[in-house]
Amino acid sequence: MSRHAEPPQWKDWNVAITGINARPDNPGPGCAVARCLRHASGFRGRLIGLAYATLDAGLYLHESCDSGHLLPYPATGAAALLERLDEVLCRDRIDAVLPCLDAELANFIAAEDQLRRRGIRLLLPQIAQLRRRDKDRLPALCADAGVATPAVRRLADERFFDHREADGWTFPLVIKSVFYDAWIVHSAPEARQRYRQITAAWGYPVLVQKYVHGDEVNLTALGDGSGAMIGEVMIRKQAVTDKGKAWAGVAIDDPELQEAGRRLFDTLKWRGPLELEMLRDAAGTLQLIEINPRFPAWIFLSHGVGRNLPAALLALMNGARPEQLDLAPPRPGTGFIRHAQETIVSLDEIATLTASGSTLRPCAPASLAA
Repeated sequence: MSRHAEPPQWKDWNVAITGINARPDNPGPGCAVARCLRHASGFRGRLIGLAYATLDAGLYLHESCDSGHLLPYPATGAAALLERLDEVLCRDRIDAVLPCLDAELANFIAAEDQLRRRGIRLLLPQIAQLRRRDKDRLPALCADAGVATPAVRRLADERFFDHREADGWTFPLVIKSVFYDAWIVHSAPEARQRYRQITAAWGYPVLVQKYVHGDEVNLTALGDGSGAMIGEVMIRKQAVTDKGKAWAGVAIDDPELQEAGRRLFDTLKWRGPLELEMLRDAAGTLQLIEINPRFPAWIFLSHGVGRNLPAALLALMNGARPEQLDLAPPRPGTGFIRHAQETIVSLDEIATLTASGSTLRPCAPASLAA
């Protein structure tokens, strides 16, 4: 008998998940990722919520998280993230981390080697891959992949909207930040208002994109870094919030969308989860609007169609090959409807989290990998 205990398999892992906020108009993907793992066949591990605000709902939803911890905001950098995770490891063992927010990815990538030395598994893109799918770099990426995309431009001055027609930009336009939030604007005063709103929330630059009218379809899948697209699930949005987030959708079988996804995964050589947001314009052409470097908030539908992608991601982290993953043929016609609900929380719970940064009492430090 071996003197060393065998490492736990992924179904026994403690999995930390970020993005566990649940704003009705723009929910993070974390609670849906947690829900997928709760429903994964044979999963016996613990789920650990990593949040940036005390009112992130997943911290108090026991079906989402067995424990929770606050992280420093991504703007503080990778060193601050690593320092805080070392504190968390003294309270909770973590076997894997699933980052679910765009703004934090660069920090997790920078800290990946250090986290692996602590026994924490991740499956992340390289920083060059992450930057290549930035919203202002989509035209260059799409040219390489042979995929259509509307023109986009970086702005550092709102006076652009006063002379836009001379540059070939006519309303309506889409204004967005490099991370989150996007609005369709129809006039220069409205554009300047949204421009200021974005700079106040997210800083510079602000992006302006030519508006495409059409039906929105999305694709999410996994990449293993070889260029393969694994376990794709495709939807058509049927109802959206005022920020364009899916409130209802249905799984579809769309060969053109699948082919566009295959080309983009192959061009990027992506590692980890990815979401493509595309519009089919009046001419029937698919146009790429955004690439999100993580699971979408509607990811629980992947479980609904028999392709539980968060569970498949853990299996890939555990060394499984794509052909070994438990991915049934997707079931077009399966839909989802999102809803909001109240979670009962005591003020003591909020006060404890605010004071300690954790929903756990201190315990003996967990052993760290050398």
